[in-house]
Amino acid sequence: MKTAAELKSGEKVRISDIDTSNPSHRRILEIGFTPGEEIELITKSVFDDPMAFSVRGTLIAIRKKEADCIIVS
Repeated sequence: MKTAAELKSGEKVRISDIDTSNPSHRRILEIGFTPGEEIELITKSVFDDPMAFSVRGTLIAIRKKEADCIIVS
C-alpha cells in the first residue's frame, strides 16, 4: 500500500482509496482527491511539507500528514 506522501516529483498515479481513519479525510475528498482521479506530485518543500499536487488541472498544496491518507496505485 503506497500513499501520495511517498511519491517522487513528477510521478503520476491514480488514487485507489482514501484512508477514512485519518482526521483529514473529509477535507481531502472536498478539495478533489477522490478515488479514480489521476494525480501528479509537482514539488515538495525542503522537509516534504507541504507537497504540491496537480489534481483535475489545478495545483493543490497539502501537508504530508494529509497526503498519508491518499492511497495510490
